[in-house]
Amino acid sequence: MSGVASAREDLRRGAFFQDSVAFTCMAAFIFRRLIQAIVVMVVVAFVSFLLFQYVGDPVVFLLGQDAKPEQIRQLRTDLGLDQPFFVQFWHFLVNAAQGEFGLSLRQGQKVSRLLGERFPATFELSIVAAALALLVGVPMGVYAALKRGKALSQVFMVVSLLGVSLPTFLIGILLILIFSVLLGWMPSFGRGETVQLGWWSSGLFTRDGWMHMILPAITLAIFQLALIMRLVRAEMLEVLRTDYIKFARARGLTDRAIHYGHALKNTLVPVMTITGLQLGGLIAFAIITETVFQWPGMGLLFIQAVTFADVPVMAAYLCLIALIFVVINLIVDLLYVVVDPRLRVGRAAGH
Repeated sequence: MSGVASAREDLRRGAFFQDSVAFTCMAAFIFRRLIQAIVVMVVVAFVSFLLFQYVGDPVVFLLGQDAKPEQIRQLRTDLGLDQPFFVQFWHFLVNAAQGEFGLSLRQGQKVSRLLGERFPATFELSIVAAALALLVGVPMGVYAALKRGKALSQVFMVVSLLGVSLPTFLIGILLILIFSVLLGWMPSFGRGETVQLGWWSSGLFTRDGWMHMILPAITLAIFQLALIMRLVRAEMLEVLRTDYIKFARARGLTDRAIHYGHALKNTLVPVMTITGLQLGGLIAFAIITETVFQWPGMGLLFIQAVTFADVPVMAAYLCLIALIFVVINLIVDLLYVVVDPRLRVGRAAGH
């Protein structure tokens, strides 16, 4: 009995040691990613700040062409634009680390407040578009892989080709023309009625909000939907040719169990990476959709900032987008470890 108890104790210690090693490896991985994230954020802030120096002089936009030299000098001094570039950038970096991006040169309000007011609209639009792309794109890709010779599968392929070929603004204009102008079913601009939940304004709890959401979400989702569908189809066809699928067929498993229990599960691992990065892309590149539909999100705010050379808003927007990409990339990497057991074994072994 003492030998059995000793063996059990050794097993417990071994399991505890493996868990400790796995936790240490995961903590080190997260720490490395955080260091990389800081470097990426600083580089993005520097490049964006440098490029925006050539967008135009915001003082000219604010005062107009008829402003006197004394007025121009005074305003440049008040805004801190008379200081050297690196001094301006250092002040921006220190304030950004504290969550403050200064004042908008055009609106005179805090940039963090402007972004906070516009972020819910962009985030909800991106989430709805991503959900639509996943819920429609994955089944279409699976069907196109399993039913390659069917007419509906060919239709799906043609639709996906159109989705990745047509420009987003053209899709939005066509949807407005058909469903708003000709049929009159959907509103063509704005966000509709919203509900205030603390500082967050949401259009997901009202019918009018959903009516305004449909066309922009479809416009934003079509490219991602086509991309996910083609990726799922290609990955599914590749997985179906692997040896373990042939072995599963030899064991007499049903097609349903093979397709959805084995093939689809392994197909979705690379799809998860693309989907995570595409969510960041939806938030970042919603600019065109928000402009077409006059959606009051961060993209429209960025376009207006470019028009008036509002450097703090433009730099803060790009820094926020970079942060979103970094966070999503980190989450995807962590999900990889959870989904793929081989990575857990590799990390525990010290690879």
